[in-house]
Amino acid sequence: MAISVITFDLDNTLWDVGPVIVKAERAQQQWLLQYRPNAVAGFDQEALLEFKKSVWRRHPELFHHISQMRTQMLYELQIVAGYSEEEARVGAQQAFDVFFVERHKVEFYPEALGILELLAQNYTLGALTNGNADIYKTDAAEYFDFAFSAEDMGASKPDPAMFQAAIKQTGVAAEHIIHVGDDPDHDIRGARDIGMHTVWVNTQRRAWPGEGDSADCEIVTLHQLPDAIDHIVDAH
Repeated sequence: MAISVITFDLDNTLWDVGPVIVKAERAQQQWLLQYRPNAVAGFDQEALLEFKKSVWRRHPELFHHISQMRTQMLYELQIVAGYSEEEARVGAQQAFDVFFVERHKVEFYPEALGILELLAQNYTLGALTNGNADIYKTDAAEYFDFAFSAEDMGASKPDPAMFQAAIKQTGVAAEHIIHVGDDPDHDIRGARDIGMHTVWVNTQRRAWPGEGDSADCEIVTLHQLPDAIDHIVDAH
């Protein structure tokens, strides 16, 4: 079987997303404190979370557009604080821009870039993410041939839209593609349902949740990925 394309989830597959989001949130908060202090005065962490949830509930159309959702939250936060519509609009975009710059200062898993470089020599690589990370704003940009996000598709994995986009982009049938990801539902079941092969990146060494088959291969470090790909090729 000729595997010619490998697609990757990003957050928690190529890097740990938790620390980078914490830093990005902190940078955004610092911007607000400096330029829109009234927008954060009186909000403790719990109250701010509740405010975010209220924005999510009122804007279901933005469910798959998390950058727009964050910008909307920042806008409404400033409106509620008494800033003018123009101040809130400009401030929301500037605060988001600060967040977005920091959001891409990811720290790849130690082996990730070397593995991507190796795989890029023999395979077409693509990124498929439900998040708002742009692989082309990271140190791995040169290894990727295409990228799609939930924001591009208006739908999040496990919806088939993103996987179908990869098939259309490459002109390669699903059975000749391997998808690599950390989420059992979004990545593994989603890709498997459309006919792709799958590798589960299980860095936390979790048990497979629920019923049904797991991925074609399970790995706990990206060092194991080339062998996992070879195993899939040999098994089919």
